[in-house]
Amino acid sequence: MTMIRALAGDDVPAVTAIYAHYVTGGVATFDETPPGDAEWRAKAVAVAAAGLPFLVAEADGVVAGYAYVSQYRPKPAYRHSLEDSIYLAPGHTGRGLGRLLLGELIRRTSATEARSLIAVIADGGDPASRRLHAAFGFEEAGRLRNVGFKHGRWIDTLLMQLDLR
Repeated sequence: MTMIRALAGDDVPAVTAIYAHYVTGGVATFDETPPGDAEWRAKAVAVAAAGLPFLVAEADGVVAGYAYVSQYRPKPAYRHSLEDSIYLAPGHTGRGLGRLLLGELIRRTSATEARSLIAVIADGGDPASRRLHAAFGFEEAGRLRNVGFKHGRWIDTLLMQLDLR
């Protein structure tokens, strides 16, 4: 059974482990050192303090993925533009969890004062994130070429945007 719910304190180690997988073994994030539990707890507090959703997908009692939104950029004029982040645990991809997480994330974000939801997708060759966002109405808004260098190669980022209003 799969359930999408708000992040709980006990979920942080699983979130830490999921993200560490992508930091060390992939290019979905440009972080090069995985943040620890303390950094994730601080992020969760900041997301909650901003009144924004931080969700987990729980499959058969295990955290199988997570998603949250945060301010797109730190300057005040960006306050109505948010960025989504979605990561699935190894072994839990291709099961529709990303679709469930993004759908609920959009629903909850639409209840805020946000006007725009932005996906910043590291384009490392796997089109899954682009396809997922497009399925929810995100449109390509631009591409930044060769802006990340990780695991010995240059990586583009694809910007996709969903208007919430």
